[in-house]
Amino acid sequence: MTIAFTLIAETADFVLLNKAAGISFHSDDGPGLVVLAQQQLGYKLYPVHRLDKVTSGLIVLASSSAAAAQLTQLFSTHQVEKYYLALSVAKPAKKQGWVKGDMASARRGAWKLLSSQQNPAVTYFISQGFAELPFRAFLVKPYSGKTHQIRVALKSMGAAIAGDTLYQGAAADRVYLHAYALRFCLHNTEYQYIQAPTEGVLYQQLGQSGALSHWAQPWQLNWPNYILPQQVNE
Repeated sequence: MTIAFTLIAETADFVLLNKAAGISFHSDDGPGLVVLAQQQLGYKLYPVHRLDKVTSGLIVLASSSAAAAQLTQLFSTHQVEKYYLALSVAKPAKKQGWVKGDMASARRGAWKLLSSQQNPAVTYFISQGFAELPFRAFLVKPYSGKTHQIRVALKSMGAAIAGDTLYQGAAADRVYLHAYALRFCLHNTEYQYIQAPTEGVLYQQLGQSGALSHWAQPWQLNWPNYILPQQVNE
């Protein structure tokens, strides 16, 4: 039986979980992540952002309605730094850079990237290849918060995420997308969290290689600044 999550941190305002891949955030076909966390921890929790079912990694749940309002504001105004770790067996069109564009719904629940930028999804990524490993690792920072944003961004670069069959990724034992790090400030306290992925053969190979030591403090890397235009319908 898959363990739905592990508890990473518990504060007066929120809990931080490491969600397993394949666990639904919402209670669609049985209890979702929020319900499971409430059952295990024994008190009510409030969602303030979400992760796709296929994505593992760090997710924050507020422990009061007041904290939920504050954290939701931080996430919706992009004051939370988020970093994702993805793997692809394909070679990208470029090794690092921006991916920007409006997103529109496509077939079978997928999304597609448009050339227009009226209300764009904005992503920056860096990547690293390995002579001894059969994949390329991507450290991805989304500057906006669109559905499937990172999955679409890497697909548009010709490097669909391994296991992400919805976006023509190569077959794998899971979708190799993981919410790797978070940094934000709440009540004048700065919180920084990093959680390396462990689920999946390829992530285990990455961890054993020691390659993540270069990305151990992702916010210290030289990320470009970007000021989003007024965002709607996020």
